[in-house]
Amino acid sequence: MTRHCRRLLFLFAIALAVASASSELAADTWKAGAAKVIITPEKPMWMAGYASRDHVAEGKSIDLMGKALVLEDPTGKRAVLITLDLVGIDRPLSQSICSVLEKKYGLSRDQVAINCSHTHSGPVVARNLRPMHYLMLTEEQKKQVDDYSHFLEAKLVEAVGQAIKNLAPANVTWGSGKATFAVNRRTNKEPDVPQLRAAGLLKGPVDHDVPVLAVRAPDGKLIAVTFGYACHATVLSLFDWSGDYPGFAQLEIEKAYPDCVALFWAGCGGDQNPLPRRTVELAKHYGSKLAESVAAVVDAPMRPIEGSLKTSYQEIPVALDKLPTTVELQQATQSKDKYVASRAKHLLEQIGEGTPLSQTYPYPVSVWKVGPEVQWVFLGGEVVIDYPVRLKSELTGTRTWVAGYSNDVMAYIPSRRVLMEGGYEGGGAMVYYGLPSIWGPEVEETIVKEVHRQAK
Repeated sequence: MTRHCRRLLFLFAIALAVASASSELAADTWKAGAAKVIITPEKPMWMAGYASRDHVAEGKSIDLMGKALVLEDPTGKRAVLITLDLVGIDRPLSQSICSVLEKKYGLSRDQVAINCSHTHSGPVVARNLRPMHYLMLTEEQKKQVDDYSHFLEAKLVEAVGQAIKNLAPANVTWGSGKATFAVNRRTNKEPDVPQLRAAGLLKGPVDHDVPVLAVRAPDGKLIAVTFGYACHATVLSLFDWSGDYPGFAQLEIEKAYPDCVALFWAGCGGDQNPLPRRTVELAKHYGSKLAESVAAVVDAPMRPIEGSLKTSYQEIPVALDKLPTTVELQQATQSKDKYVASRAKHLLEQIGEGTPLSQTYPYPVSVWKVGPEVQWVFLGGEVVIDYPVRLKSELTGTRTWVAGYSNDVMAYIPSRRVLMEGGYEGGGAMVYYGLPSIWGPEVEETIVKEVHRQAK
């Protein structure tokens, strides 16, 4: 063999080795991309969350944001988390958004999770909280709501598209922190909270965990971080657009880590409040505390996400309690409570159009397995704190992340305990969402059973 041939064989062997090493590296590499868009209404319109408001928004404290994080495992499997500074979205809007994402980007329903921060300082969205908001508006105001819903959908599709374009090799890690300002509002009277907190006498279940997923470029630069917390975004009740404490927390993080996209997802805070509240200073304070908790996790060693990504989604029939008769609805239209009357009129119209009341609701449950450790559960509605407390104890502790306000915010979701106790979260709030009855007694077991099924 000539010297020239030996040299060619040597170079060929080196090329094979490099190609093999590159292939192994690519096989182990996750990718991620993030993007954000402003979703603040362009014109003054009605605000969502509080029935007491009597006119449209007056101004803006901070912009409302829509954000998207796309994760892709080494096999090419993708999942998209969309976070919104909104009180909630309804099922038809969620379906419409996901349908467009499937057509444009090939994303199946199980690959998309839409989470709302539940800020009470955002606009009315689609038919969410219909008897409280949409049905009480003038035709012109309803058109504003419809126009905003179309605007929102377009913006979110844009954000997901940009996040996909931004996909690049990344190191994905996870950790968990703590923030203690959430208070169980069913067991602590608001005026007494400062004294009870100081004395260590606050009562009732809470979930103070702050799950954190961090995305870094290969050079170590933080490019995205998503974090959750189980607490109502109800510090503010003004007439200014604002993301409330979650909005301020995201701004703090993005200020601390330039070029990072911070995404907040709401946990199961249906019966949790930030107390005391009602001032911008307090909203900034809670946002700062949450941002500090996230930073403490991000700046410490975090556990790497390896392996693969698995996603599942199912809408399950969750039973309602005894449905009202037509006669009962006709009587309810004369109620002095305008929201009771509004709901009754709407349900009678539905029946008149040929759609009878349903004994069940198609409730969305989604579970993502992000690597071998993180189990991410997405539940619809305003879920009370008993759910994450129970699911963490039955599954994998702080490696189980439980989001509420996901994919469809159709009502409060009480545990059996809260349902039996009654009160606002147990059933009183159902009128504002428009469902014809409270949930049946098996609501908790039905939902938890489905989470376990998907988790397996």
